[in-house]
Amino acid sequence: MDTKLHRIHRLKRMCVEVRRDIVEMIYRAKGGHPGGSLSAVEIITVLFFEAMRLRPEQADWPDRDRFVLSKGHATPVLYSAMARRGFFPVEELATFGVPGARLQKHVDKHFLPCVEVSSGSLGQGLSIGVGMALADRIDRRTRNIFVLNSDGENQEGQTWEAAMAAAHFKLDKIIAFLDNNGLQTDGAIADIMSIEPLEDKWRSFGWHVQRVDGHDVEQIISAIDLAKSTQDKPHIVIADTVKGKGVSYIEGKFEWHSHSISDEEYRIALNELEAAGRELEQQERAA
Repeated sequence: MDTKLHRIHRLKRMCVEVRRDIVEMIYRAKGGHPGGSLSAVEIITVLFFEAMRLRPEQADWPDRDRFVLSKGHATPVLYSAMARRGFFPVEELATFGVPGARLQKHVDKHFLPCVEVSSGSLGQGLSIGVGMALADRIDRRTRNIFVLNSDGENQEGQTWEAAMAAAHFKLDKIIAFLDNNGLQTDGAIADIMSIEPLEDKWRSFGWHVQRVDGHDVEQIISAIDLAKSTQDKPHIVIADTVKGKGVSYIEGKFEWHSHSISDEEYRIALNELEAAGRELEQQERAA
C-alpha cells in the first residue's frame, strides 16, 4: 500500500475510534453534546493527526500550531483526539464530566496541555484567533492558527467583526473550519436565522473560501494544503457535515444537540461503529 493511501486509511480508522470515544464519554457521563461532536470528527482528526505541528511530549512547545475550539461544547471530540495523540492517557476519557476531573463538558485551559482557550460562550473563537495571529506577527512566528467554529456562530455579530479584522490585517496564518451541519439546539439553522449564502458572504469579507465534504478526510487535507499555500488572506473551509454522523439515530436530529445516551442506544451505537470499523478493514485489505 502506498504511503498516501496508508495515511488515509489510518485517519479513517482513527475517526471510528474517536466516534467510539465520544459515545463512551457521553454515555458514562449521562449527558453531553453528541450531535456537534460527531459532526466534527473528520475535521479534528485530520488536524490533530495530519495537519498540525504538535509535540505531545512537549505540549508547551513555543512553535506549535494553535487550535481554538470556538464551538466549545464539542469537547468529547477534542478530548478523544488529544488523548489518542498522546497529550494525556486514553484511560482518562472515562472521567469526562466527573466533578473535579480535568475533562469537563466545556474545556478549561488551566487543566489540560495544548489547550489554548477555555470555552463557554459561543462566537468568540475567531476573535481569539485574530489576536493570536496578530501577536505571532509581532513576535515573527510563522505557525498556523486553526479555529473550529459552528454554523450557529455565524449568526453572531462578533464572528463577522473578527472576519473583517482578519481580512484587513491579511492574517493568512488563520485557517478556520466551519462545521456546517445545518442544525442548532432549537432546530434548523435555516429556520432560526439563515446564514446562507455562506461562500459569498465570507468571500465578500475578504477571505479565501473553500467548501468541502466535512466527512471526506482527503478533501479536508487538500483544503488545508491549499490554504497554507495561499498568501495575504485568511482562510475558511466550509465543511458540510451531518449532525451526529456515524450513529444512525442521532444523524440529522437537532434534538441530539445536547442529550444523554440510554443503555440500548449505547449498544446500538457501538454495534454500528463496530460494523463501520469492519468495513474499513475490508476496504483496506482490498486496496
